[in-house]
Amino acid sequence: MSRLLVANVGPATSVQDAGRFGAQRYGLTPSGAMDRLALATANTLAGNAPFAAAIELGPFPATFTSQDDAIRIAAAGAARSIRIDDRVLPLNQSALLMPGERLVIGAARDGVFSYLAVEGGILGEAAFGSLSVNARAGLGAPVPRPLQSGDHLDVRAATERPEHALPALPPSSDPIRVVLGPQDDEFGDAVKIFLDGTWTISATSDRMGYRLEGPVIHHQHGHNIVSDGTVNGSIQVPGSGQPIVLMPDRGTSGGYPKIATVVGADLGRFAQLPPGRPFRFQAVSVNEARRAAIAFAALMQDLPARMVDVANVELNIAALQTANIAGSAVSAVDARTWQNDFPQEQQP
Repeated sequence: MSRLLVANVGPATSVQDAGRFGAQRYGLTPSGAMDRLALATANTLAGNAPFAAAIELGPFPATFTSQDDAIRIAAAGAARSIRIDDRVLPLNQSALLMPGERLVIGAARDGVFSYLAVEGGILGEAAFGSLSVNARAGLGAPVPRPLQSGDHLDVRAATERPEHALPALPPSSDPIRVVLGPQDDEFGDAVKIFLDGTWTISATSDRMGYRLEGPVIHHQHGHNIVSDGTVNGSIQVPGSGQPIVLMPDRGTSGGYPKIATVVGADLGRFAQLPPGRPFRFQAVSVNEARRAAIAFAALMQDLPARMVDVANVELNIAALQTANIAGSAVSAVDARTWQNDFPQEQQP
């Protein structure tokens, strides 16, 4: 058993896994990772099940320290600098964090969320089948709130195994795919405005919902409907005409018309869009969304097969300084070092 000390952390960092399901009819929100593929990547590299509990890092820097025993860590998601003391650790690669060493993670350079997985997962008592933190509901473990400096997380000591890396997938600038509805008939010609418009994410967004900035979407019959169920990716349009994309900490029902829903396969990519970056939506059919979901599930299932071993070469600098690594090399300006094993040329 070991512990991971939170030395310094930003305000949008918490423990997340796949989320809690089966109780939305009671109003219990699912929570869970904003980018499931990044969570699965970090966990696979650390030797865990894809959706084991890990640390979800927001866009801010963070520093951790291992205590008691060595632990194995891996980070995936938004690009950022990672160092273990003075050693650089690439994204999408596992490594040992020895007791007393500092893991320093920089601010996100491209994207929003990264995931720090520890071999054996984060230990804690599950609430409704999940460790995922939802601060508004007071749920989650080992603490039911975002992480703070000074927190200690119980983790397992590292096992004997090689380190692994996963080749990064190429970034995509494709439109975010949506299925129209279930209340797209409440918007008439505004549906075309929604699909043709260029959007950005507001800086006031959070894990509950991403507020969109772009063209105003007008309702045909007012902005209130009888409250009905929502899902991750539901796009509500309130009275302001500025859509809100519901994210994992959303409410389970709502009374604003929903013009469309982000397909599950694109929700993680959407969550990684930083505020101010322009993007567009693309409408697809339910069958297309289903095929995308199948392909996305196959991609996550294939993660272990895509891993490659990392060759760890520890250099002994002191030994190198005294070693004859040049073999039989000689000095061109010192005749005493010349070697001539060939017979002398016979003079005529």
